[in-house]
Amino acid sequence: MKTKHLSRRNFIKTTSAVSAGVILAPTVACSTSLFDSKGLPTTILGKTGVRIPIMVMGLGSRFMAVDEDKGHEILETAFKNGLYYWDTAALYKNDQQFSEERIGKILKPIRSKIFLSTKVGERNADDAKKTIETSLKRLQTDYIDLYQIHSITNEEEVRQFRSKNGVLPVLHKYKEEGIIRNIGFTGHTSASAMKLAAEMYDFDTMLIALNHHQNGELFEEQPVPFAAKKGMGVLAMKVIRPRETVNGLDPDDLVKYALSLKGVTAAVIGIDNLEVLQKNIETVKSFKPFSDEKMKELHVSLNPFYNSKSLPWMQPGYFDGMHLA
Repeated sequence: MKTKHLSRRNFIKTTSAVSAGVILAPTVACSTSLFDSKGLPTTILGKTGVRIPIMVMGLGSRFMAVDEDKGHEILETAFKNGLYYWDTAALYKNDQQFSEERIGKILKPIRSKIFLSTKVGERNADDAKKTIETSLKRLQTDYIDLYQIHSITNEEEVRQFRSKNGVLPVLHKYKEEGIIRNIGFTGHTSASAMKLAAEMYDFDTMLIALNHHQNGELFEEQPVPFAAKKGMGVLAMKVIRPRETVNGLDPDDLVKYALSLKGVTAAVIGIDNLEVLQKNIETVKSFKPFSDEKMKELHVSLNPFYNSKSLPWMQPGYFDGMHLA
């Protein structure tokens, strides 16, 4: 299609020259990657040592709700504005396409300039290996910057990660081969399981849904500071979702709230149109941490969301990606 071809050419043209603001990422597996934030504020992603924008492109349900051409336009605009950290998962898809496939169609010309993360949902070694190989094929790349164990739900599964037939030995093997550069995990439903994963293993990152009280477990107060103290990069997701429960919340305030939380490295935000993308870019450009008073005020406003019983990702049996990611 015409728009698609134009988008690919634009990507090649955009990346033909390296600006003075480019930051050199750490050398891994005899390869260097050039990241350019275009002046957006950046931070170090924990012990990965990689400098990233404080906003990450979440390429799940919102991104996959638009058609492919619009999705490519969103990615191109994000990249041109310095949002080079793209987060997806093997399970993210719509009725026609996987998110990884959509990304893979335009990734190759700019691969070294994108920090790319994806996720594996399988816990069995053989199944996990198949998923990793599928991810590489869909994304049309030979390495992944960050591969994450997707959607931890309980402590027992965490304890099995390192078993003979578990997922973690497979990830470590790919890391030794330079195919995976960093390893992390994600979760929505159990703060105690998230904390246990950070405690038991030497993960590089944690991607966590914030602002939930579940069976007395406080996500912000338990796993986040623990992981941060251990040197992990802590990524916050679903930061704008409180608007679905509490009327009148400003999405700009919600993004800044997440970024102002102690221990949080960056926020992963789903984008489904260019207007929202541009608004979020402006929010990030002007970001300054909220005062303690403002944080307390927002915390009180979020209480109905904290205590909601209807959030789909907090229900028993929910697995991120089982619907539209």
